[in-house]
Amino acid sequence: MAQRTAIGLTGDDLAVGDVWAVAVDRAGAQLTDAARGKMRAARELVERAAHGAREHTYGVNTGFGRFVSKTIPEELTEELQLRLLRSHACGVGEAYPDEIVRAAMVLRANTLAKGYSGARIETVELLLELPGNEALRSAGLEPIRLAAKEGLSLVNGTQFMTAFAALGLRRARNLARTADLACALSLEALQGSRTSFLPQIHALRNLRGQANSAANVLRLLEDSAIIEAHRWCDKVQDAYSLRCAPQVHGASRDLLDYVDATVSAELNAATDNPLVLVEDGMLVSNGNFHGQPLAFALDALAMAVAELADISERRVERLVNPSLSDGLPPFLTGNGGLNFLTGNGGLNSGFMIPQYVAASLVSENKVLAHPASVDSIPTSAGQEDHVSMGNAAGLKAWQVLANGELALAIELLAGAQAVEFLAPLEPGVGVRATRAFVRSLSPRLRDDRPLAHDIETVAAAIRDGSAVAAVEAEVGELL
Repeated sequence: MAQRTAIGLTGDDLAVGDVWAVAVDRAGAQLTDAARGKMRAARELVERAAHGAREHTYGVNTGFGRFVSKTIPEELTEELQLRLLRSHACGVGEAYPDEIVRAAMVLRANTLAKGYSGARIETVELLLELPGNEALRSAGLEPIRLAAKEGLSLVNGTQFMTAFAALGLRRARNLARTADLACALSLEALQGSRTSFLPQIHALRNLRGQANSAANVLRLLEDSAIIEAHRWCDKVQDAYSLRCAPQVHGASRDLLDYVDATVSAELNAATDNPLVLVEDGMLVSNGNFHGQPLAFALDALAMAVAELADISERRVERLVNPSLSDGLPPFLTGNGGLNFLTGNGGLNSGFMIPQYVAASLVSENKVLAHPASVDSIPTSAGQEDHVSMGNAAGLKAWQVLANGELALAIELLAGAQAVEFLAPLEPGVGVRATRAFVRSLSPRLRDDRPLAHDIETVAAAIRDGSAVAAVEAEVGELL
């Protein structure tokens, strides 16, 4: 992939798409001239606090946490910053994903570019270059010695929480649109009704997410010979997982809108402590570093995604269960395999076990969706007596997203298999495009074969947006 043009950081206008570009698409980032001017002014104020007036200024000439009342001599202000970073180097467990680390780095650089932290320009420029000793050598860069307050400015704030939220939001948006694709595919395969998706119904509730989801499904069903063939059947109502899909998908979409509002604000927020108020000539201790807004948002994101996967698994159950599938072969096996006993299965299990996997994924999500943001454990001898647990919320949301992408991949695979049993009748134009994309990644299941790779491949296409993009190329942009 060709490297994108570098993102210009001002501290004021970074967007979720920019974070994705840097973290996932590997675009670069650089300070703008406007940011440099703001940073110089803030740095001058920090230098005066560190080397002039001897008032207590947290993190500049005092210790940290419970040691806030301990004065640090002027000649040790730089050593203080180095030791702060050393003290923080005690993380355990697996390293964060590369894209989360890249996102956190550009987010911290953008916050410092805002001009309320007092970090030097050269420190931020180094942050935006390559990390690590080997990378420093290969790029011809030299490490710098941190100056007053810079260590604190590098580790303070909500950047890892915001990284999970920004990248997670992009993945969740892709997942929400994919849920509409999967629902339309399953609806066709189960010979459901389109009337539950009519706009006049959803206008009566006036919830944007619900209306948009219904509109998507209706568009995907256009020109469906399958629906036309059973228009006058005696089925009165579809099951909730079909008929109420816009209400469920839409509620998740509305929750993601809340996440979006919080994240979009946080991308360009000043979350350091103390903050450098240049116009007022003050360094002020504050609580903008507290992650509660992000912790709530990440827990909400996890719940929204968990429900998209939950209702998807219920549709998969209807596809594979002969008591619910309105004539489809049990577990979608048959027509080409060596079958015995019932003639529709036995030797082949078809999609029996993928439904087990989907059930396992959504069950795990139910545990992970329990909020982390309602917990708090005091630290630093009671000085830091309420914390957000936002990073825990981020880690949980990241796993829920992965599980959700896998669960929706299973529905796409099962739906593509199921709708082909209705041939020669063809589904709607959007559903045909969905099925064609799935088939470009996974051939029809005739005799049992390992499906793990197929599931993972389709899940990756959900994650990066290529599944939605392929369908949009046929039907236009989805809501």
